[in-house]
Amino acid sequence: MLLEEFNYNLDEKLIAQVPAQKREMSKMLVLDRHDKTLEHRHFCDITEYLTSDDLLVLNNTKVIPARLYAKKETGALIEVFLVRETEKDIWIALIKPSKRVKTGNILHINEELKIEVLDKEDDKWKVKLYYEGNFFEILDRVGNIPLPPYIERKMTNEEYKKLDFDRYQTVYAQKAGAVAAPTAGLHFTNEILEKLEKQGTKHCFITLNVGLGTFKPVKCENILEHKMDSEFFEITPQSAQMINEAKKEGKNIVAVGTTTVRTLETVMNKYGKIIPVKDYSQLFIYPGYEFKITDKLLTNFHLPKSTLLMLVSAFASKEFIFQAYQEAIKNDYRFYSYGDCMFIR
Repeated sequence: MLLEEFNYNLDEKLIAQVPAQKREMSKMLVLDRHDKTLEHRHFCDITEYLTSDDLLVLNNTKVIPARLYAKKETGALIEVFLVRETEKDIWIALIKPSKRVKTGNILHINEELKIEVLDKEDDKWKVKLYYEGNFFEILDRVGNIPLPPYIERKMTNEEYKKLDFDRYQTVYAQKAGAVAAPTAGLHFTNEILEKLEKQGTKHCFITLNVGLGTFKPVKCENILEHKMDSEFFEITPQSAQMINEAKKEGKNIVAVGTTTVRTLETVMNKYGKIIPVKDYSQLFIYPGYEFKITDKLLTNFHLPKSTLLMLVSAFASKEFIFQAYQEAIKNDYRFYSYGDCMFIR
């Protein structure tokens, strides 16, 4: 299966640089994968497509403000991007410009936080954090939201910084640890969740800490040679029980986002059922994959040649997905993280 099969052309003007004015007013392209039909709606209409026969599964990971601006003791400016914690206060990080740091350097963020450079691992660094108090509270004060590379605007703009702290986060984000948002969930409001609950559509949460791998390009021509980055996930006993009971009752499992799909399918592949578990996923889903638990999917529009596009192509067929993408382009849908969404049923 060749990488070029998952390519398409997109005018840069369709790449959303800011979120929609209101979360729920994003456009939503509804795909019926059985009848091969398309409908143009808005996300606020999602309540018309879900019933008491559906269980929504959402990813409640919380994006941390992982991008930090530091100074060396020489005064040189350095950017540190915290990727993941490997043990207490030891993190894997990206550092720019990488050539200007070496093992033993101390990088000063402010009086609350400093970083010691330990050693280099491939293109990443191992660093140690020094601080007093609650690290995530400090990070909220000094860090910046790590927007995807295709959002091209200055992080230092205070108006945008405030906007991103609010909008590059789901309204139900709870468990800090992600460096990218589970973007399908960005369209939900508390009011929509309450309305769904009142009409009998229950929901539960899983956690998958979205890593930099979500933006990692596929570089091999034969996509089967691609290796996914490992990402931590957790399913609680309460969520496992709700999902298993829903499945037993013949209800539809509605995954909100590709991260939720990968979490659920990883557990099904490994254990044959959903169980309470903390684990890591490296599951790569591409056309030909047989879904074991996911019945419906809410997702955004993804980059050409991306693993996310391959996953949705597996779910609804590549031909139908590419037909839907062309329809979205023709109708000026907004693409990628801050863009519009599709509901596949």
